[in-house]
Amino acid sequence: MNGAEKLLETLVDAGVEVCFSNPGTSEMQLVSAIGNNDGMRAVLCLFEGVVSGAADGYGRMAEKPAITLLHVGSGFSNSMANLHNARRAHTPLVNIVGDHATYHLQYDSPLTSDVPAHAAICSDWVKVSLSADDLAESGGEAVMASLEGAGKIATLIAPANHAWEETTRDIEGNSPEAVAGAGETAVSEAVAALSNGKRSALLLGGKALLEESLAVAGQIARASGARVLSETFTARLQRGAGRFAVERLQYFSEHVTQQLEGLEQIILVGAQAPVSFFAYPGKKSWLVPEGCEVFELASVDQDIPAALAEVAGLLEAGEAPELTPLAPPFPPPTGALTPVAIGQTLTLLMPEDAIVSDEAATCGLGIFPATENARPHDWLMLTGGAIGQGLPLSLGASVACPERKVVALQADGSAMYTVQALWSMARENTDVTVVILNNRSYAILNIELARVGAGEPTPKTLSMLDLSRPDIDWVAVAEGLGLPASRAESAEEFHQQFADAMEGEGPCLIEAMVEQQMPI
Repeated sequence: MNGAEKLLETLVDAGVEVCFSNPGTSEMQLVSAIGNNDGMRAVLCLFEGVVSGAADGYGRMAEKPAITLLHVGSGFSNSMANLHNARRAHTPLVNIVGDHATYHLQYDSPLTSDVPAHAAICSDWVKVSLSADDLAESGGEAVMASLEGAGKIATLIAPANHAWEETTRDIEGNSPEAVAGAGETAVSEAVAALSNGKRSALLLGGKALLEESLAVAGQIARASGARVLSETFTARLQRGAGRFAVERLQYFSEHVTQQLEGLEQIILVGAQAPVSFFAYPGKKSWLVPEGCEVFELASVDQDIPAALAEVAGLLEAGEAPELTPLAPPFPPPTGALTPVAIGQTLTLLMPEDAIVSDEAATCGLGIFPATENARPHDWLMLTGGAIGQGLPLSLGASVACPERKVVALQADGSAMYTVQALWSMARENTDVTVVILNNRSYAILNIELARVGAGEPTPKTLSMLDLSRPDIDWVAVAEGLGLPASRAESAEEFHQQFADAMEGEGPCLIEAMVEQQMPI
């Protein structure tokens, strides 16, 4: 058995079932090993940013890692934007990066680069295998590293000769370390803060936004009078009918300042203290109100459910919170195809346990609140701000949960970053409905241009934020990549096309010609 075969055997034994791949010559032994191992599903992606984004979506929903298979430093570099998002989402993920044979590196051939340096930028754990014997053992270590805390990015670099050389080493299985508790002091401080009568809020992130922890946070809020907030961009929010609704932090800093005004205490639960997404002239970066105390009950890597349960117990917070009601029947939207109209259609038609991948950008500001009373669903967001996440994220989520409908709400500009994901959706026959929100503009940048005080825009300036001349024909793009597609120009057309998608199976794309509603 060679090193690659032993590595695959070890990964499968550790519970890894899926490989998202874009391999090259240095990975051919690994490709062969995957092809001969019935325990590993191989999903080919045509760009490394799709590979990493799909592995992120898979990890968020499966709560365990997939592996990526990437080609040397240049291939890894192409994956880095969505690895950044995955790291911000605290997704368990294992990268396997092939490199030149150890004895070949000295010749500085064209694809030679410092792969460990590339990997260190967006990985929590990096290792170069030492030998064929070490390769499989290092693979097991990578899986365990990815499962630490809430989830980590682990990158194993596999020199080509370690993959093809023979190994006889037996590998012992390991179990991930138990998640650390919040600590007695943090719990006591949180209970004291919630009992002192000051205006308080819980700010939730990570696993605090899953259904059971949300319910406990709601109990705490009912007992203490605290507000319950969530981070602006969350990895996975379980929301909709029958679940406790949190108040999402706004995006723009001045709106957050207004939202938090008057708070005297903020208790962080798997979240960071609120800061502005970017720096702006004359606006604050640190958004905690002046004089407001900040406590941390539990970090994202600690046992959040246990910490919330302990606080609830000490507060004797046993009364169930008010849960989100299901929207009563209402007529389908008509007229202009606005983000709110799209949200209304989703509320009426999305089935229970749907998964939404939200890279809707400015359109999301209308869609998100309009779907609060939809049937229960999971909402996945752009956690790190590196656009081009939405399509691959929905691909990976569908691979993880093939029995659930996935809806990708995708802005048109960022869709072009990882459009290759459509091909993989078609090839894998994933049940993903892609909604391209086509406003033919980088609309968010038009807003930001004014906010940063960059001066009066010229026609040339505005041309760099415009996605016309030529217009992108998303129906033609999708059909060329193997997806059935349609175009909706009114609320009525979109409602019918989305209804057809929810009744059918398999991937499809709806190009929604949205009438933009810009935030004030």
